[in-house]
Amino acid sequence: MHSHVLGTSVLAAGAWQSGLAQVLGGLIVVAVLIGAFVFGIRVKDKELPPPDPASHPHRPDTGQLPGEVTEYRKPAEVPLTDGEHRLMPYNLKNSGEPDTDPPSEEKRKWRGISSGGFGSGGTGHGD
Repeated sequence: MHSHVLGTSVLAAGAWQSGLAQVLGGLIVVAVLIGAFVFGIRVKDKELPPPDPASHPHRPDTGQLPGEVTEYRKPAEVPLTDGEHRLMPYNLKNSGEPDTDPPSEEKRKWRGISSGGFGSGGTGHGD
């Protein structure tokens, strides 16, 4: 009977020590998280403030982005090949020459051909 009481007290001590280890582990995790939060605030305080809107670059008066070109081009002919050799992108020349006259409204509308997008009710190409 004495060994039974001793075994119970050993188990109780082990459970108590296990619970204490979990609490201490949790406190260590919380302390590390709080320290990381404080460290992050200190790092952020040392950073330069964000720039004011007046120092940002402004868009040109034309409304186009730098390097953006809007022009109409004449179509270029695609070279024909025999059935044995494929046409590769490097075989193509430039994409046509600039057109000084803007195309008419009718030419810009795909000449009446409709692709009939999904759900549009169209029958497809050339309806």
